[in-house]
This record gives sequence, C-alpha cells and structure tokens, in this order.
Amino acid sequence: MKHRFLSKRYWNSKETAMGESGKLTNEYSDLINLSLGDPDLITDERIIDAAMNDAKCGHTHYTDFLGDLELRNEILKYYKDDYNLNYTDDEIMVTTSGCHAMWLVLEAILDDGDEVIIHEPCFTPYPQQIELARGRTVVLETYEEEEFQVNVERLEKLITNRTKALIVNTPNNPTGTCFSEDTINDISFIAKKYDLIIIADDIYTSFSYSEPFIPISSIDGMKERTITIGSFSKNFVMTGWRVGYVVAPDYIIKTIVNINENNVFTAPSVSQRAAIYALRMRKEISNYIVEEYKKRMYYSYKRICNIPNMSTLSPRGSIYLFVNIKKTGLSSTEVCNKLLDEAHILALPGNTFGSCGEGYIRLALTVSIEKLKIAFDRIEKMDIFN
Repeated sequence: MKHRFLSKRYWNSKETAMGESGKLTNEYSDLINLSLGDPDLITDERIIDAAMNDAKCGHTHYTDFLGDLELRNEILKYYKDDYNLNYTDDEIMVTTSGCHAMWLVLEAILDDGDEVIIHEPCFTPYPQQIELARGRTVVLETYEEEEFQVNVERLEKLITNRTKALIVNTPNNPTGTCFSEDTINDISFIAKKYDLIIIADDIYTSFSYSEPFIPISSIDGMKERTITIGSFSKNFVMTGWRVGYVVAPDYIIKTIVNINENNVFTAPSVSQRAAIYALRMRKEISNYIVEEYKKRMYYSYKRICNIPNMSTLSPRGSIYLFVNIKKTGLSSTEVCNKLLDEAHILALPGNTFGSCGEGYIRLALTVSIEKLKIAFDRIEKMDIFN
C-alpha cells in the first residue's frame, strides 16, 4: 500500500496466502484447518508445570544477552549427545523464535546486493527476510520428479561473485522432502568450492521418518561455514512460547547479539526455562509427537492414493504433504478456493511457496486422524477430484 508516511520499501508488499488464511479460520463453523503448521497438540504438561514453577521462583527477568546459561548448556549437550558435535558457549544464542533467528542472521551477514540462494518450494518468509536485510533472492527450483532434492548442477550455475549464502531446509516445509546424504554432501562440496555460508534452517529435525536427520554442520569442513537455526516450535509443539536459537561461529554470534540489543533484547525468560525442560525430556516427549504425526502422514497418504486427480510422494519428513492436483486442470488457488467453499477445508496453494509450487496444495496435518477422516471423506465427494 502506497502512503507518504510509509517506507517505500513496503509500498508494494503483499499479504501472502499464509497471512490471509488467518482471516478465514472462522469462515465456517465446521471448518477443518489444514493451512498453518501450528500443531493441535498442547505442550507437554511437565514442561508447562516446570516453567510455571520457575516463573514463581523468580525467572521473570531479562536473561543473559546470549540467553539463559542453563539453556545454552542444554543445547551444547544436545548437539554433543545426538550428533557428536562440539560447540562452545560463545557459539550459541537464544532467540525469540526461528523466524527471528533467520532475520538476525541475514542482517549480520549480508551487504547490500549480496545474493542468497533458496531452494523452492520454500518457507514463504525467506524472500522478504532476505530483502529486509538488503540482500537479493536467487531461486533454485526443485521438482517432484527429482523428489524435490537439490540438483547441484543447477545450483552451481546460479552462483555468481555476489553469492553469499544458501539456505538449506530439510526436512522441508512445504514438500516434506528429507535431503539424502548424497545431496547434503554435494551441497557441502559446492559451499566449500565457492566459499559460501550455509544457513541450515533445522526446524523439523525430529520429523525425518525413513532416515536419521543429518546436520550439514557435521560434514567435514562445514562446521565453520554453517549457521544453524533451531526452534522448539515443532519438535516440542511450543509454537506459542516463541523460542529458538542460533548456533554459529563466535564472531557471528557476537554480531547478532549486538543487533538484537536494538531489537527484542532477550527471548522471554519463562519460555527459555520451558525450553530447558523440553531438551532434558526430549526423548520421552518428542517420540510421542513424532509417532502421532507419522500416523497422520501415512493415513493421509493412503487416502490421497485412492482419490482420483490427487497424488503425493510417500511421507519422508516434516508435518506436511505437498499434494499434486494438476489433473484437476485448475490452478492451486482455484483448488484451494473450492476446498474452502465446497468442503470447508482450509489449505494453502502451492504457489505460495514459489512459482514451481503451482499445481500443488500443501496440507498441514495439524488435526487428529478423526478430523482428517472427515476432511478426506468430504474431498472424495468433490467433482474436481473425480
């Protein structure tokens, strides 16, 4: 919207389908919301009780600028225990969510006009986050025929003298793809060859169903050029707590601490206390969450396989299915509009996640199997899928 009192940077900004979906949640009383990745599960009661007790005991103040020391130590222990990665205390900073972490990182590393490569379909905020940090987005398209893996030959052709970084998101939102070990190794080779920074958006690490998650920072020679963004939102169903973190070389951490002093100062203290208990109890808490979503993924996959004009790759990771609807002859937006109007199901069109997402819709499996059954029963009756 153009207005003399608004920054010209925002005159042409548009609301995304993800943002617009929030306005539609009350459209119908029987609406089934499969649009946003906000889990229906509630944060484990043990985490809530422990954080509440800590708040009553006085953990209601600013924390250290790097984050609660106890939480940082738990993050150190987590990377050592689960991935045999050794980090020091000055290589970790706690942030107010993974999105906040991404903005801090981009702000710290980009000069005006620096290029950041993103693989599409991708998490919708990436391009604008890059632009806010005065960078330039370069798109690498991925395709269902290649299981949405990064094609390193096409990647290499996009690299210029201004290429600074590559954002890697696996397990992926929205496609659910988990990059293979070969893909991770190939990306690492390119990063070292061209002296690039890898920003690893590791938000869905628990949701890798067929193969264990491999941090790209664990590849030989990658730790010093990888910035890892973590979050408690999905792995521990803690979206509302707004707590994430950055793991990176100490000079990057020092820089984002200084930037953050002029932004939100510190992440919420009570949320940081909750994150401590989430990590300490991660195996018993996370296992239940992952198994629940795995059941939903495979249930939905089987239902989609039996619906004409719908198809999807078998579940690999994340909490999403990226569904091919090209046989309907309609656009992604048209299909989502019909789902809403005729079946009272809210989903996101694939082109929200990049132009190569056209012909797909994303289903966030954030409701129970009972509700998913109702949703797919409604879909089966729609003319466009028959």
